[in-house]
Amino acid sequence: TATVGYNVQTAVDTQHHLIVAHEVTNVGHDRTQLASMAQQANEVLRKEGLLVFADRGYFSGPEILACEELGVIPLVPKSLTSGNRAKGQFDKRDFRYLPESDEFQCPAGERAIWRMSVVEKGLVFNKYWSSACPKCLIKSQCTTGVNRRITRWEHEDTLDRMQQRLATRRDTARVRRRTVEHPFGTLKSWMGATHFLTKTFPRVRAEMSLHVLAYNLKRVMNIMGIAGLKAALNGL
Repeated sequence: TATVGYNVQTAVDTQHHLIVAHEVTNVGHDRTQLASMAQQANEVLRKEGLLVFADRGYFSGPEILACEELGVIPLVPKSLTSGNRAKGQFDKRDFRYLPESDEFQCPAGERAIWRMSVVEKGLVFNKYWSSACPKCLIKSQCTTGVNRRITRWEHEDTLDRMQQRLATRRDTARVRRRTVEHPFGTLKSWMGATHFLTKTFPRVRAEMSLHVLAYNLKRVMNIMGIAGLKAALNGL
């Protein structure tokens, strides 16, 4: 959904904190921005197997799949919004998927088998449930319906692979914070309490580009020194 305002996206390299790509949108969330920003960053850095760190706000199955198809490796923690967990019941994390048989094993040890596929918002989801649910002794901890239905996206193996990567890298949140928050904090400090000084996309994007250029120039001068920057520019 569009919002009255601007949403600034940046891709920042983890080594020098330089902004390698940026974008200005009026979409009020980040869920559809991951693949686009990853592609722009990859076009600049040209690094095989580029790692892309992002916060939970960027978690989207189609966007994560698109990143893999681009050849970049996303590391985005999953949004934890389970209503069942909030009520003290089992949520999807308590059901173990068995890829060899395309089934789920429930907390009671029963198998939830594939029943049907449905299309929701253009995505294909498979539905699973067990016939043992009505007589299950721990059903009250699971569902108030006749059967506990488990949904799995047709490309959820992409999310499973990413979850395995996250499990072996405990520093992802820390790396993301110390990388992207640095330039955002600096730019906000420079801009002060004001909003963008211009209006309409072309002007705001030009204004943001000037902010990014100034930030990157100062970063490079801090890294290389003024003489080093001049020498590098003269060598172009």
